[in-house]
Amino acid sequence: MKFKAYLTDNGVNLLEKRFLPALEKMGKVCHLYLTRDNAFFLHNLLNNDGIHSIAQFRKEALFDDYRISSQNDDRIAFAIDLTLLQRALRSVISIYTEFSGGNTSNRLQIKLVKKLPPHSQQPMPFLTFETKGYRSAVIQDVPISKPLSRGDVVELQAALDGAQDLPPTLVHVPDMNLLQNFVDRMKHVGDVLSVCISKYGDLHLQISTTLITLGAEFRKLLVIGEQAAVPSSDHDLTAQSRARMAVQKGDGMMVHVSVKHFFKSLQCHLAKPDCAFYGISPQGGCLTLIFQFFIPGTRQTDKSISLHCRIPVLDPGSS
Repeated sequence: MKFKAYLTDNGVNLLEKRFLPALEKMGKVCHLYLTRDNAFFLHNLLNNDGIHSIAQFRKEALFDDYRISSQNDDRIAFAIDLTLLQRALRSVISIYTEFSGGNTSNRLQIKLVKKLPPHSQQPMPFLTFETKGYRSAVIQDVPISKPLSRGDVVELQAALDGAQDLPPTLVHVPDMNLLQNFVDRMKHVGDVLSVCISKYGDLHLQISTTLITLGAEFRKLLVIGEQAAVPSSDHDLTAQSRARMAVQKGDGMMVHVSVKHFFKSLQCHLAKPDCAFYGISPQGGCLTLIFQFFIPGTRQTDKSISLHCRIPVLDPGSS
């Protein structure tokens, strides 16, 4: 199996400044999955331990001269430590920037190699960055796992396909900083967060303990998908009653998730998305966060980049 490409300036900016810092907050280790047309960073798709996060890039968003081949339908996947990846990328970028000095012939290459580590008799796989200056070349090797077997890649692709289903109702959360500040305070109160999303465009968050109940309500948010008219009696109810009534009428769903998981998912703001949408899967199996990116200078969706998270619920029957 072979993979070789050149990182574009846009690809360097996307990875180093935005996505790698965000993805590292999801978990230190993820799978990097490369296909003929796309590159994916995937967290926890082969297990149910923690948040499932999927960052997808069309090859043109990151690379030039993209070449991949394998006996598994030109698909390659392996586990990689994002801390090491970020450190290597930053190191080689600093030297690349210093050496390039406007020299367009100096390019940043990324490829898969096998090397013999010091004091080892067994060659190991690495993801290697290389930039060539006028008088020297700089190489940074990032150790990776043994590439996944054909069966594991098929399982990974099936999990990826199964994670693409959208919730029937999505609400647009306009102020991620406000939400993050609120959850930052909530995480010291308890471990379980109740989340209710209604077809009226309401997002209700609540933590309850034996001593305190702390909640926040975001109302009249933009709704995508199934929506319903706000009942006239809604204005006279408390936030808790509104959420409860929406669920009882079938116009809302409520799930319980880990505060730790929810707070982690909010770190996706480091990728600098332009929009965020929240929804609950039809069977109440997960809370889904979808982040949207615009083409710079427009309000048009950049379809070459996508990021979404699925937070497992603690009690699937609670909806």
